[in-house]
Amino acid sequence: MKKEHKALLAWIFILALVYLILTLLIGTDILGPYYVQILMGIGIAIIMAMGTNLVLGFSGQFPLGQAGFMAVGAYATAILTKYMPTYLGFYLSMLVGVLVAGLIAVIVGFPTLRLKGDYLAIATLGVAEIIRIAIINGGELTNGAAGLTGVLQYTSWPVVYAFVVVIAIVMLNFIRSATGRQVIAVREDEIAAESMGVNTTKIKVITFALAAMTASMAGSLYVGYIGTVVPKDFTIMRSIDYLIIAVLGGLGSMTGTIVAAIVLGLLNMYLQNFSDVRMIIYSLALILVMVFRPGGLLGTREFRLSTLLSKKEKGGN
Repeated sequence: MKKEHKALLAWIFILALVYLILTLLIGTDILGPYYVQILMGIGIAIIMAMGTNLVLGFSGQFPLGQAGFMAVGAYATAILTKYMPTYLGFYLSMLVGVLVAGLIAVIVGFPTLRLKGDYLAIATLGVAEIIRIAIINGGELTNGAAGLTGVLQYTSWPVVYAFVVVIAIVMLNFIRSATGRQVIAVREDEIAAESMGVNTTKIKVITFALAAMTASMAGSLYVGYIGTVVPKDFTIMRSIDYLIIAVLGGLGSMTGTIVAAIVLGLLNMYLQNFSDVRMIIYSLALILVMVFRPGGLLGTREFRLSTLLSKKEKGGN
Protein backbone atom coordinates (compact mmCIF):
# COMPACT_ATOMS: atom_id res chain seq x y z
CA MET A 1 0.00 0.00 0.00
CA LYS A 2 1.29 3.47 -0.88
CA LYS A 3 2.32 5.68 2.01
CA GLU A 4 -0.28 8.30 0.99
CA HIS A 5 -3.05 5.71 1.33
CA LYS A 6 -1.65 4.54 4.65
CA ALA A 7 -1.56 8.14 5.88
CA LEU A 8 -5.17 8.70 4.75
CA LEU A 9 -6.37 5.60 6.58
CA ALA A 10 -4.37 6.61 9.65
CA TRP A 11 -5.96 10.09 9.65
CA ILE A 12 -9.46 8.60 9.29
CA PHE A 13 -8.75 6.27 12.20
CA ILE A 14 -7.37 9.08 14.40
CA LEU A 15 -10.25 11.46 13.66
CA ALA A 16 -12.84 8.73 14.27
CA LEU A 17 -11.10 7.67 17.49
CA VAL A 18 -10.94 11.24 18.83
CA TYR A 19 -14.62 11.73 18.03
CA LEU A 20 -15.65 8.45 19.66
CA ILE A 21 -13.60 9.07 22.81
CA LEU A 22 -14.93 12.61 23.29
CA THR A 23 -18.50 11.53 22.52
CA LEU A 24 -18.19 8.72 25.08
CA LEU A 25 -16.81 11.10 27.72
CA ILE A 26 -19.61 13.59 27.04
CA GLY A 27 -22.30 10.89 26.97
CA THR A 28 -21.22 9.51 30.36
CA ASP A 29 -21.05 13.03 31.87
CA ILE A 30 -17.32 12.72 32.55
CA LEU A 31 -17.11 15.87 30.47
CA GLY A 32 -19.97 18.05 31.68
CA PRO A 33 -21.62 21.03 29.97
CA TYR A 34 -18.77 23.37 30.94
CA TYR A 35 -16.18 21.20 29.19
CA VAL A 36 -18.44 20.75 26.17
CA GLN A 37 -18.63 24.54 25.92
CA ILE A 38 -14.82 24.70 26.06
CA LEU A 39 -14.55 22.09 23.28
CA MET A 40 -16.98 23.96 21.07
CA GLY A 41 -15.18 27.24 21.72
CA ILE A 42 -11.89 25.62 20.70
CA GLY A 43 -13.50 24.25 17.54
CA ILE A 44 -14.83 27.66 16.51
CA ALA A 45 -11.45 29.24 17.32
CA ILE A 46 -9.76 26.68 15.05
CA ILE A 47 -12.07 27.60 12.16
CA MET A 48 -11.52 31.34 12.65
CA ALA A 49 -7.76 31.02 13.08
CA MET A 50 -7.39 28.85 9.96
CA GLY A 51 -9.08 31.58 7.92
CA THR A 52 -6.82 34.21 9.49
CA ASN A 53 -3.73 32.12 8.77
CA LEU A 54 -4.80 31.64 5.16
CA VAL A 55 -4.70 35.41 4.62
CA LEU A 56 -1.81 36.31 6.93
CA GLY A 57 0.41 33.24 6.76
CA PHE A 58 -0.08 32.07 3.19
CA SER A 59 -0.86 35.20 1.15
CA GLY A 60 1.20 37.58 3.30
CA GLN A 61 -1.62 40.08 3.92
CA PHE A 62 -2.39 41.59 7.34
CA PRO A 63 -6.13 41.31 8.08
CA LEU A 64 -7.85 42.78 11.13
CA GLY A 65 -11.40 42.42 9.89
CA GLN A 66 -12.25 38.77 10.49
CA ALA A 67 -14.54 39.63 13.39
CA GLY A 68 -16.72 41.66 11.02
CA PHE A 69 -17.28 38.68 8.72
CA MET A 70 -17.96 36.51 11.76
CA ALA A 71 -20.68 39.01 12.71
CA VAL A 72 -22.25 38.65 9.25
CA GLY A 73 -22.70 34.90 9.76
CA ALA A 74 -23.87 35.25 13.35
CA TYR A 75 -26.55 37.82 12.53
CA ALA A 76 -27.66 36.02 9.37
CA THR A 77 -28.35 32.92 11.45
CA ALA A 78 -29.91 34.82 14.37
CA ILE A 79 -32.31 36.70 12.06
CA LEU A 80 -33.26 33.99 9.57
CA THR A 81 -33.79 31.17 12.08
CA LYS A 82 -36.54 33.26 13.68
CA TYR A 83 -38.54 32.73 10.49
CA MET A 84 -37.29 29.18 9.81
CA PRO A 85 -36.79 27.59 13.24
CA THR A 86 -35.54 24.26 11.88
CA TYR A 87 -32.18 22.64 11.17
CA LEU A 88 -32.81 23.31 7.49
CA GLY A 89 -33.32 26.98 8.35
CA PHE A 90 -30.09 26.98 10.34
CA TYR A 91 -28.01 25.64 7.46
CA LEU A 92 -29.77 27.88 4.92
CA SER A 93 -29.02 30.89 7.13
CA MET A 94 -25.39 29.78 7.29
CA LEU A 95 -25.32 29.60 3.49
CA VAL A 96 -26.81 33.10 3.23
CA GLY A 97 -24.20 34.43 5.66
CA VAL A 98 -21.39 32.76 3.72
CA LEU A 99 -22.58 34.23 0.42
CA VAL A 100 -23.03 37.73 1.89
CA ALA A 101 -19.62 37.63 3.59
CA GLY A 102 -17.98 36.41 0.39
CA LEU A 103 -19.67 39.14 -1.64
CA ILE A 104 -18.58 41.85 0.81
CA ALA A 105 -15.03 40.48 0.76
CA VAL A 106 -14.90 40.59 -3.04
CA ILE A 107 -16.37 44.11 -3.22
CA VAL A 108 -13.97 45.58 -0.65
CA GLY A 109 -11.10 43.28 -1.57
CA PHE A 110 -10.26 44.69 -4.97
CA PRO A 111 -9.54 48.24 -3.72
CA THR A 112 -8.17 47.40 -0.25
CA LEU A 113 -5.92 44.46 -1.15
CA ARG A 114 -3.84 46.72 -3.35
CA LEU A 115 -2.61 48.21 -0.08
CA LYS A 116 0.17 46.64 1.96
CA GLY A 117 1.20 46.23 5.59
CA ASP A 118 -0.27 48.65 8.12
CA TYR A 119 -2.45 50.35 5.49
CA LEU A 120 -4.15 47.05 4.67
CA ALA A 121 -4.64 46.28 8.38
CA ILE A 122 -6.31 49.67 8.91
CA ALA A 123 -8.49 49.20 5.81
CA THR A 124 -9.72 45.73 6.85
CA LEU A 125 -10.31 46.98 10.40
CA GLY A 126 -12.39 49.78 8.90
CA VAL A 127 -14.49 47.25 6.97
CA ALA A 128 -15.15 45.29 10.17
CA GLU A 129 -16.15 48.47 12.01
CA ILE A 130 -18.49 49.48 9.18
CA ILE A 131 -20.20 46.09 9.46
CA ARG A 132 -20.48 46.42 13.25
CA ILE A 133 -21.84 49.98 13.10
CA ALA A 134 -24.32 48.95 10.40
CA ILE A 135 -25.55 46.20 12.72
CA ILE A 136 -25.90 48.65 15.63
CA ASN A 137 -27.99 50.92 13.40
CA GLY A 138 -30.01 48.06 11.95
CA GLY A 139 -33.16 48.99 13.85
CA GLU A 140 -35.65 46.23 14.68
CA LEU A 141 -33.92 43.80 12.34
CA THR A 142 -30.76 43.58 14.47
CA ASN A 143 -32.15 45.16 17.68
CA GLY A 144 -29.28 47.64 17.73
CA ALA A 145 -26.65 47.52 20.47
CA ALA A 146 -28.85 45.25 22.61
CA GLY A 147 -28.46 42.46 20.08
CA LEU A 148 -30.66 39.42 19.57
CA THR A 149 -31.55 36.82 22.17
CA GLY A 150 -33.43 33.56 22.21
CA VAL A 151 -31.67 32.16 19.15
CA LEU A 152 -32.42 28.45 18.95
CA GLN A 153 -29.32 26.39 19.70
CA TYR A 154 -28.70 24.19 16.68
CA THR A 155 -24.94 23.89 17.16
CA SER A 156 -23.79 20.75 18.94
CA TRP A 157 -20.41 19.17 19.57
CA PRO A 158 -20.67 16.73 16.59
CA VAL A 159 -21.62 19.62 14.27
CA VAL A 160 -18.62 21.72 15.32
CA TYR A 161 -16.28 18.72 15.04
CA ALA A 162 -17.56 17.94 11.53
CA PHE A 163 -17.09 21.55 10.41
CA VAL A 164 -13.55 21.68 11.82
CA VAL A 165 -12.59 18.49 9.96
CA VAL A 166 -14.21 19.52 6.66
CA ILE A 167 -12.81 23.08 6.71
CA ALA A 168 -9.33 21.79 7.61
CA ILE A 169 -9.45 19.37 4.65
CA VAL A 170 -10.64 22.15 2.31
CA MET A 171 -7.92 24.53 3.51
CA LEU A 172 -5.11 21.98 3.20
CA ASN A 173 -6.23 20.92 -0.28
CA PHE A 174 -6.58 24.55 -1.36
CA ILE A 175 -3.01 25.28 -0.25
CA ARG A 176 -1.70 22.27 -2.19
CA SER A 177 -3.65 23.19 -5.34
CA ALA A 178 -2.34 25.26 -8.25
CA THR A 179 -4.15 28.32 -6.87
CA GLY A 180 -2.65 27.67 -3.45
CA ARG A 181 0.84 27.61 -4.92
CA GLN A 182 0.10 30.95 -6.56
CA VAL A 183 -0.99 32.31 -3.17
CA ILE A 184 2.34 31.27 -1.65
CA ALA A 185 4.21 32.73 -4.64
CA VAL A 186 2.51 36.09 -4.00
CA ARG A 187 3.58 35.93 -0.36
CA GLU A 188 7.19 35.13 -1.21
CA ASP A 189 7.67 37.73 -3.95
CA GLU A 190 4.70 39.58 -5.40
CA ILE A 191 6.70 41.25 -8.18
CA ALA A 192 8.21 37.93 -9.28
CA ALA A 193 4.77 36.31 -9.20
CA GLU A 194 3.38 39.07 -11.43
CA SER A 195 6.26 38.63 -13.87
CA MET A 196 5.35 34.93 -14.11
CA GLY A 197 1.81 35.83 -15.15
CA VAL A 198 0.06 35.50 -11.79
CA ASN A 199 -2.87 37.89 -11.32
CA THR A 200 -1.84 38.88 -7.80
CA THR A 201 -4.90 41.01 -7.05
CA LYS A 202 -7.25 38.21 -8.09
CA ILE A 203 -5.33 35.66 -5.99
CA LYS A 204 -5.41 37.91 -2.92
CA VAL A 205 -9.13 38.55 -3.34
CA ILE A 206 -9.85 34.81 -3.64
CA THR A 207 -7.90 34.15 -0.45
CA PHE A 208 -9.57 37.05 1.37
CA ALA A 209 -13.04 35.90 0.28
CA LEU A 210 -12.39 32.30 1.33
CA ALA A 211 -11.25 33.47 4.77
CA ALA A 212 -14.32 35.74 5.06
CA MET A 213 -16.68 32.88 4.20
CA THR A 214 -14.93 30.66 6.75
CA ALA A 215 -15.37 33.37 9.40
CA SER A 216 -19.06 33.64 8.53
CA MET A 217 -19.50 29.88 9.07
CA ALA A 218 -17.81 30.23 12.45
CA GLY A 219 -20.20 33.08 13.30
CA SER A 220 -23.23 30.90 12.52
CA LEU A 221 -21.86 28.09 14.67
CA TYR A 222 -21.08 30.58 17.45
CA VAL A 223 -24.59 32.02 17.70
CA GLY A 224 -26.01 28.53 17.28
CA TYR A 225 -24.55 27.44 20.60
CA ILE A 226 -24.43 30.72 22.57
CA GLY A 227 -28.04 31.61 21.72
CA THR A 228 -27.45 35.37 21.86
CA VAL A 229 -25.54 37.84 19.71
CA VAL A 230 -24.55 41.46 20.36
CA PRO A 231 -22.36 43.82 18.29
CA LYS A 232 -19.78 44.20 21.06
CA ASP A 233 -18.85 40.52 20.57
CA PHE A 234 -17.20 41.44 17.26
CA THR A 235 -14.69 44.17 18.04
CA ILE A 236 -11.03 44.28 16.99
CA MET A 237 -10.09 42.28 20.10
CA ARG A 238 -11.82 39.20 18.71
CA SER A 239 -9.85 39.52 15.46
CA ILE A 240 -6.64 39.88 17.48
CA ASP A 241 -7.46 36.74 19.49
CA TYR A 242 -7.51 34.66 16.31
CA LEU A 243 -4.48 36.51 14.95
CA ILE A 244 -2.54 35.42 18.06
CA ILE A 245 -3.54 31.78 17.50
CA ALA A 246 -2.36 31.91 13.88
CA VAL A 247 0.98 33.50 14.83
CA LEU A 248 1.53 31.11 17.74
CA GLY A 249 0.82 28.03 15.62
CA GLY A 250 3.06 29.21 12.82
CA LEU A 251 2.26 31.51 9.91
CA GLY A 252 1.96 29.13 6.99
CA SER A 253 0.96 26.03 8.99
CA MET A 254 -2.69 24.97 9.25
CA THR A 255 -1.90 22.05 11.53
CA GLY A 256 0.12 24.43 13.71
CA THR A 257 -2.96 26.66 13.94
CA ILE A 258 -5.04 23.72 15.14
CA VAL A 259 -2.47 22.82 17.80
CA ALA A 260 -2.19 26.44 18.97
CA ALA A 261 -5.98 26.83 19.26
CA ILE A 262 -6.18 23.69 21.39
CA VAL A 263 -3.24 24.72 23.60
CA LEU A 264 -4.55 28.26 24.17
CA GLY A 265 -8.11 27.02 24.73
CA LEU A 266 -6.96 24.56 27.41
CA LEU A 267 -4.64 27.16 28.94
CA ASN A 268 -7.53 29.61 29.23
CA MET A 269 -9.65 26.93 30.87
CA TYR A 270 -7.05 26.05 33.50
CA LEU A 271 -6.36 29.71 34.25
CA GLN A 272 -10.01 30.51 34.99
CA ASN A 273 -9.32 29.82 38.68
CA PHE A 274 -6.56 32.45 38.70
CA SER A 275 -8.57 35.43 37.50
CA ASP A 276 -6.25 37.98 39.13
CA VAL A 277 -3.14 36.78 37.33
CA ARG A 278 -4.72 34.90 34.42
CA MET A 279 -3.80 37.43 31.74
CA ILE A 280 -0.28 37.81 33.14
CA ILE A 281 0.35 34.04 33.00
CA TYR A 282 -1.30 33.85 29.58
CA SER A 283 0.88 36.67 28.22
CA LEU A 284 4.07 35.19 29.71
CA ALA A 285 3.30 31.83 28.12
CA LEU A 286 2.88 33.51 24.73
CA ILE A 287 6.12 35.49 25.16
CA LEU A 288 8.08 32.35 26.09
CA VAL A 289 6.79 30.48 23.05
CA MET A 290 7.68 33.37 20.73
CA VAL A 291 11.16 33.69 22.29
CA PHE A 292 12.05 30.02 21.95
CA ARG A 293 9.94 29.35 18.84
CA PRO A 294 9.85 32.69 16.96
CA GLY A 295 8.33 31.03 13.90
CA GLY A 296 5.49 29.58 15.97
CA LEU A 297 4.98 26.02 17.16
CA LEU A 298 5.32 24.45 13.68
CA GLY A 299 6.70 27.39 11.69
CA THR A 300 5.70 26.92 8.05
CA ARG A 301 5.65 23.11 8.30
CA GLU A 302 2.59 20.91 8.27
CA PHE A 303 2.25 17.79 10.40
CA ARG A 304 2.29 14.88 7.94
CA LEU A 305 1.57 11.28 8.91
CA SER A 306 3.02 10.12 5.58
CA THR A 307 6.43 11.47 6.65
CA LEU A 308 6.23 9.66 9.98
CA LEU A 309 5.23 6.43 8.26
CA SER A 310 8.16 6.76 5.84
CA LYS A 311 10.59 7.23 8.73
CA LYS A 312 9.10 4.23 10.51
CA GLU A 313 9.48 2.06 7.41
CA LYS A 314 13.11 3.17 6.97
CA GLY A 315 13.78 2.50 10.64
CA GLY A 316 12.24 -0.95 10.35
CA ASN A 317 14.48 -1.76 7.41
